[in-house]
Amino acid sequence: MFEDLENVLTVEEVCEAMKMGRDAVYGLLQTGELKTMRSGRVWRIPREALIDYVCRHCGLSYHSHY
Repeated sequence: MFEDLENVLTVEEVCEAMKMGRDAVYGLLQTGELKTMRSGRVWRIPREALIDYVCRHCGLSYHSHY
């Protein structure tokens, strides 16, 4: 699922990968549920942070599935 993604993603790329709207993704970023790097107004999401988020919310173990 995540193999084709870049190591660092934009908000738009996360929206596309997760089939979520921008407001939903920005909500996850602002609450810290989805870890991010921010430089000024630019958000960058490490692929590992996205994998961690999905695993935590689906009850999956990262090492056993990837």
